[in-house]
Order: sequence, then C-alpha cells, then structure tokens
Amino acid sequence: MFANLAAMHRGTSRLLGPRTALRYKHYGLYRNLSWDDYRRQADRGAAGLIELGVKRGDRVAILAENRYEWLIADHAMLSAGAVTVPLHAPLSPKQVEYQVGHSESKGIFVSNQAQADKVIEVLAELPLLEFIISFDPITPVDSLRTLSWESLKQRGFHTRKAGLAKIQAIESALGAEDLATIIYTSGTTGNPKGVMLSHGNLLTNCLATVDISDMAADDTQLSWLPYSHIYARNCDHYVTTLARMTVALAESIDTLIINLREIQPAWITAVPRFYEKVWMRVETFPPEQRGAELKKIFGPRIKQLSSGGAPLPKHVCKGFHDAGLPLLEGYGLTESSPVISFNSVADFRIGSVGRAIPGVEVKIDDDGEILTRGPHVMKGYWRNPQATAETIVDGWLHTGDVGHIDADGYLSITDRKKDLIITSGGKNIAPSEIERLLVSDVYIDQAVVFGDGRPFICALIVPNFENLAVKAKELGAELESDGRFLRSEAINDFYAERIEAVMQAVSQPERVKKFLLLATPFKLESDELTATLKVRRRHVVANYLEELQAMYENDPDCKADAIAG
Repeated sequence: MFANLAAMHRGTSRLLGPRTALRYKHYGLYRNLSWDDYRRQADRGAAGLIELGVKRGDRVAILAENRYEWLIADHAMLSAGAVTVPLHAPLSPKQVEYQVGHSESKGIFVSNQAQADKVIEVLAELPLLEFIISFDPITPVDSLRTLSWESLKQRGFHTRKAGLAKIQAIESALGAEDLATIIYTSGTTGNPKGVMLSHGNLLTNCLATVDISDMAADDTQLSWLPYSHIYARNCDHYVTTLARMTVALAESIDTLIINLREIQPAWITAVPRFYEKVWMRVETFPPEQRGAELKKIFGPRIKQLSSGGAPLPKHVCKGFHDAGLPLLEGYGLTESSPVISFNSVADFRIGSVGRAIPGVEVKIDDDGEILTRGPHVMKGYWRNPQATAETIVDGWLHTGDVGHIDADGYLSITDRKKDLIITSGGKNIAPSEIERLLVSDVYIDQAVVFGDGRPFICALIVPNFENLAVKAKELGAELESDGRFLRSEAINDFYAERIEAVMQAVSQPERVKKFLLLATPFKLESDELTATLKVRRRHVVANYLEELQAMYENDPDCKADAIAG
C-alpha cells in the first residue's frame, strides 16, 4: 500500500507516463492530458505553494466548479503537505467566510472573478488568509497576494531541483495519519462541521472500493459530480488513479447526455436523481426496447452504473437491471471516507446498499441506528471535540441513519434517525419509504412527506411535468398555477387517485391523506437540494411550512380533536 495519496498519484504517473490521465473540454473539443503532464503540473504547483510559505499541515481552500485544474491543484496541495479544504461552488460569501475562517486556511484557489468576489466581500473577516490563486484571470486583490494558476506553476518551475527535493522530503514524511482534507458537511441546522479525513482514511477506502470492482486500466470514467463532495472526490478522483483509469470531465449536468455520447465511458458515478430522469425517459418504451434505449444513452462500452449520495428508488434500480444494465447502489458518509457498503455485479441485492466493503465493520444499534468501524472512519470534526465524541463512541461511527442487515449481510437504509416521523397517535413512520413509494408513480418526480406530531401524513408533490402535460390534455384540464402550486381541481383529483393507489402498500397511519402539488421542482439555489441533488427535507418543509400547517388547521378531524382536547 502507498504511504499517502501523493505517493499513489506519483506511482501511477510514473507507470503510465504518456498515456492519457484526464480528458477535458477546451473550446468545444476534448483535449488529453497525459500522466506525465499531470504529475509535472502538480509538482510545479506544489513547489510554488512551498515558495509561498505553505508548510505541512497548513490548510488551503479551493472554491471552484469542476475543471481539470481542480484535480491538479488538489495533488499540488497534497504534495506540498497541505490540507485541502474544498468548498461547494454555489456557496454564498457568508458561507465562504465561515468555512475559510473556521478551517484557518492560509490561502485559497478560485476558478474565476465571480468566486474571487465572494472572498473579497468577506476578506475583512479572514485575517489569516494570505494569498489567492485563480485559474482564470482576476483583478488583483488589495491586501492579499494575488497569483494566477500559471504564475504559481512558473514559480515552482523556477525552483528546479531544489523545489522537487523539498516535495520529495515532504512526501516521504507523510503517513497514513496525516490529515489530507477537511470537508464541511452541508448541515441542516447551524454551521456545518469540518470532517477531518487522513491520507490513510482515503487510501484504504480506495483500495477496498477497487477490490470489489471490475475496473481496468484501459477504462474511461465520465465524471460530473462536484469534487467538493466526498463522493466524487474519492470515487472519481482517487479511486480512478489507483485503478489507472482515464477520467473524462463532463462540461456540466446540462451537457451530461451529450458528453456520454462523446466519451462513451465504461463507468459513471452518479446520484439517484440522474438515474430517475433517465428512467422516466426510457420507461415509456416497451420493456423489450428499454435495454437498447439505455445503450443509446450510455454508449456501447458501459460496464455498470454506480449510485450513491441518496436513496435510489427500488423501481428505478430494478428497471435498469431488467433492461440488462447493472445499476449498483452503495452507501457512505463524508465521515466514512465515504464508502461503507456497495453492491457489485457479482454480488448484489436490489433494494439494498450491498455488503460492507473489505476491512469495514457494520452493525445495527439497539435503536436501529447504523454503526460502522474501521480504517475509513474520520479522525474527527475540526475544532469540535464535543461533536467528535458524540459521533465516534468506542471506535464506532454513529451514522445517524436507521436500517437493518439481512441474514446474508446486505444492508438496507430505512431513513435518517432524526427524520423519523412520530404521529400524534404514536406511530413511527420512515418518511423516505413513503417518498420512495410516491416517486415510483410515473406522474410524480419528487416528494417530501410531513407529519411529525400531527394526526396524519401529508405531502409536497413535484409532478413529472412532461407526463402531466400529456395527461392534462386527455383530461381537458389546464395546468393552472399561482406560481407556487398547481390549482386545477381536475389535476388534483387525478393525483389523489394516483397517490391513493400507491399508498395501498403501507398501513393506514402511514398513508398520505393530503398533499400539495408544486408548480416547480425543488431547487439547489433555494437550499432545497444538496450538492449531490439529494432533497433537503427540513429546508423544503421550512419553505412551505405555512401551507403545510394550513392543511391540518383546515381539516375537520383536526378541529374535532382540538375541541375534544
């Protein structure tokens, strides 16, 4: 095993040399970057950082959208002995201020002027910040050393052998316990916590993930999830290096289907939201044609599809498998580097998140919470020993998720422990199970259920607008909207019938009694989705709380209960 992530990257680069490491779009065409050039640029960046005064253990942040320079800069920071602090590109200036300030970052990489402006706006609150480095040209920042990415590499180039000797000395001293990154979790309330992951955390997780996969050195992976998130960071960035694969960067989520056609990858890592959208398009075809349609989308070389970051609807997973294309679900957390369990082509169970990967232990606590132990468990939360002590007890990481393990060792997730709904009648309800049932209907795209402490369950429903438009014509109904909700009586009656039908699969207290039809999908910019497009239930509820409460206040049964009470 390699001693650290920098050694892993250097070893693969030496072995593969002129072969293609990265592919990225430039002026509309894909360009190739060899392993030799990848490593050379990372070394120059590392030497440049050392010349700027970055020392082993210093934190350096990065605020940028996905681009090939992000990946090189990360390896430059690691080889300089720095700790990478990745920030989600959509963060507000105030959020940037907290994460850069709390991590005590010495410097920051940004992609462009728009991201630099966020830093500039809060610069007065960041006294420890010494420099800013931009991939694209920006206006020099007063009171802050400003460099371009190219000028940083030039500084490193001019150090020649002396710079490389310093890098080699740092890399040889870095061990498994050294901190590699601090990743701030999104958090539903309060400030996010900084998850400390070591070189050993990430390396052992890479090795275990590759061990259960059928990755080959000639394979190409199309990468599009944000590198600021642990899922893509490890599975698209580090795992592919260990497996000696080529990574092709998609331009954006909007161009993903086009980029799939251009790259024709063997692998893609994605989130359930993406697969749900693809399945909505494919399930309109007869079952015998769906496999061919999926091949048109993913290309002839695709081996399997990986899903993580959120629960995968069972009907989507089964649909892909029935069509002949394995869609494999896994499970993990930022705090677990991230992979805890995963299905493989040779060993899978639809509806589960697979068995624990090699070297990882999983057990279910008395209250149903999933606990895990092993080399993948984080070092703790940065500057937050109390939260660390509450989360890691006797070596076991308390995930906050509720689930069960079957007789064959397959893990299934029920819900987030803190999201469990307890109705006023005392019934415990897992909202994600109800939501999965709702989105299994072809006319429902997204759903959030509500009802903690209330007498019944209600829901916020985002229609599948494409399918609904066709059905509305059949019903002779207009898609009337007040900007927030659909108000057509005929459409609401139609959805009432659909929801009642899918609710037959659960007990009476678990069934959705009332619902609201939203006029627009949940949005990332409204804090309703995470970076991996997972619905943030509490934020959604907060945005519609007044209307949700009104459904109970206007219900005759609730009024009767209030009078009786």
